[in-house]
Amino acid sequence: MSVLNTVPFEKFHGTGNDFFVVDADDPVPDRPAFARTHCDREAGITLSESERRGADGVLFLALESRYDPPRVVMTLVQPDGSVAAMCGNGARVAAAWAAERTGTDEVMIDTPAGTRRASLDGTDVTVEMGAPSFAPRDVPLAADDELVDTEVEGLTVTAVNTGVPHAVAFVDDVDDVDLESVAPPVRHASVFPEGANVTLASPDGEGGFRQRTFERGVEGETQSCGTGAVAVVAAAKRLGRVSGDDPVTVTPPGGALSVTVPDEGAALLGGPAVYEGDGEADIVFRER
Repeated sequence: MSVLNTVPFEKFHGTGNDFFVVDADDPVPDRPAFARTHCDREAGITLSESERRGADGVLFLALESRYDPPRVVMTLVQPDGSVAAMCGNGARVAAAWAAERTGTDEVMIDTPAGTRRASLDGTDVTVEMGAPSFAPRDVPLAADDELVDTEVEGLTVTAVNTGVPHAVAFVDDVDDVDLESVAPPVRHASVFPEGANVTLASPDGEGGFRQRTFERGVEGETQSCGTGAVAVVAAAKRLGRVSGDDPVTVTPPGGALSVTVPDEGAALLGGPAVYEGDGEADIVFRER
């Protein structure tokens, strides 16, 4: 690994799901190497304002302020160097970053999974997440039928795509499950040809759900996962655990999120996006 120079970055988090943000106008030739190096939880970047080293990914953001509302092109490179098609909390952070630069309270976010509209109210950001899909071709699944309440590698899951694939399992108490043990076999199961995020959910006693997610690309549990929160509510509606179009509170370890999954149309994900600090990072690249 070699170092070219340095690049400025900012750090944000959405309910604990943390990201380094780099302006895409600042060239980083080897984005996978940059993410693998700086997101490492043992040896990655740390800030004096933050207790955690590393991050759950690097958001490379390109602002196009000539549009109304302004647009931001979002590319999320994960700690393993892969690019995620969508990230709910990352999209909320991207919206906050763009709004800070444009002074607007509405932003369009271009992601590999499609364009998403975001609205801001102070530090709270709500993003249109698209319509969840259980269709095998969309998840995707190596199967002809939808995977609903079906056992996969010892865990009963429902498969849904909320921008990225999730295998959602409802359990009595998410804290009673060893996620780091049960998730990897499901994440790599042959029925998921592109892999899957593995999300656990349990009732919170107040009409919502507690959530824990093992994220593909991070290859571990994150403090929050926005697409996972939407997947929980989508799967809950499919299984008859909730009904109607009212917002549902989903609470991962990092804090509460508001999720609306209507019978038709785009799901909504809302919650805070918080600035943590800024710094300079080495531009690293892997020597050939």
